[in-house]
Amino acid sequence: MFGVLVVKNAAGELGFLSAFSGKIDDSNHHQGFVPPVYDMLDDDSFFRSELEKINDVSTELNAYISNSNIEQLKSLLSVIIEEESSQIQHLQAEIADSRKQRKLARIQAQNTLPEQKYQEVEKSLAKQSVAQKNQLKWLKKEWADKRTLLAEKITQVDQAIADLKAKRAGLSNQLQHKIFAHYSFLNAEGNRQDLNQIFALTAYKVPPAGAGECAAPKLMQYAYLNDYEPVAMAEFWWGHSPKSEIRQHKQFYPSCMSKCHPILSHMLVGLEVDPNPLLENPAEDKPLPIIYEDEHIVVVNKPEGFLSVPGRHIQDSAFYRIQQMYPDAEGPFALHRLDMATSGLLVFALTKRANKSLQKQFISREVKKRYAALIDGNLQQKEGNITLPLCGDPYDRPRQMVSYDEGKPAHTRYQLMEIVEGHSKVMLYPETGRTHQLRVHCAHAEGLNMPIIGDSLYGRKDVRLYLHAQQLSFTHPISKEWVTFEADIPF
Repeated sequence: MFGVLVVKNAAGELGFLSAFSGKIDDSNHHQGFVPPVYDMLDDDSFFRSELEKINDVSTELNAYISNSNIEQLKSLLSVIIEEESSQIQHLQAEIADSRKQRKLARIQAQNTLPEQKYQEVEKSLAKQSVAQKNQLKWLKKEWADKRTLLAEKITQVDQAIADLKAKRAGLSNQLQHKIFAHYSFLNAEGNRQDLNQIFALTAYKVPPAGAGECAAPKLMQYAYLNDYEPVAMAEFWWGHSPKSEIRQHKQFYPSCMSKCHPILSHMLVGLEVDPNPLLENPAEDKPLPIIYEDEHIVVVNKPEGFLSVPGRHIQDSAFYRIQQMYPDAEGPFALHRLDMATSGLLVFALTKRANKSLQKQFISREVKKRYAALIDGNLQQKEGNITLPLCGDPYDRPRQMVSYDEGKPAHTRYQLMEIVEGHSKVMLYPETGRTHQLRVHCAHAEGLNMPIIGDSLYGRKDVRLYLHAQQLSFTHPISKEWVTFEADIPF
């Protein structure tokens, strides 16, 4: 990510600063770009010497693990446990067989021998029984002693390994805290806070790795240090998209939520800034058309730029409007959602009975949905399937990302309708309901590799997001009829 900050000097002259996120060619310094807030790679930095201590512990740990033969010891313990079980089971089977033989011998002796002879046989058989019980007892003890001795040795080795790992983790945490303390950020009022102080007030508590290395904080810091007044700033992506995230070449992006948002919230204090668009309600003057209503359900055609349910800062939403329209209803109950930027059909339950039935249908994926979208490019395939697992980007909510390790299964069917002036109109059929599923499946390189027009998160901003929930079908919760609702495509 690259960034540009327009600044004004004391004479009122405009100029600009440029920065990049992270490093380029393993270096923090390149001509034409502002320096890092703190350079860990500087020759005078404590970072290299502290890192060397951590590496020394890692070397010690690896050597100890290698010399301790811990894996061989654990394998040997498994062999001992298996052999112990086998021998004990074998002896127990012998004892059980001997017990049967003694029972038969006892019956035969009782039926054929005089009492005195019978008592002698009985004593002999009893001795055999005691001897076998003792044999089993000593066998169990012998194997238990072997197992315990080896297990204790393994425990000692494991504890030593755990101690070295804890030592390394402690040194690493100390170094991390020390590094974060050296990332000290100014704001327009001249106040400083380091990363530890800034993130102590967030839900994260601890700064994420890489915090302070992004372009925006670098630009703001350099401007303050050189008495420049920040005027306007933008960050853009250059190059190919990462494999999991979605970034478009030359596209502008807001600062990430996890790393930059807390830092910039401090750095912007004292500056006159534009209103936060997330706090404004773009749906204020928009009507909410009702497609169908009865005593149990209501289906609406939600406009774009309209919340499905109340947000953190904005109460106005489709849910809130329905609540106001039906004040005496048991509900409304929100059954599904559309992104704020997506237009189209939403169904709300007005009664508990309807809610229970429709909830069950949504969970079992009996509800069928069809979306219309306009994507950026000429789609060659007439139809197909996209199966890319999705999860939230932990560093940049609400963005989603493709992850074969952490992602949940996501399946979308698509059908090409027409191509107009380099844009493809498609019908999308989500077989699963992951957050931003259609948007990511269209934009990702392993999906259609064509973002939906107007997708500010995964493509390029336009007058609107060209995604519309055009058709919704389900079993009516009361009449049990299969019903289908449609809303005209507004593009």
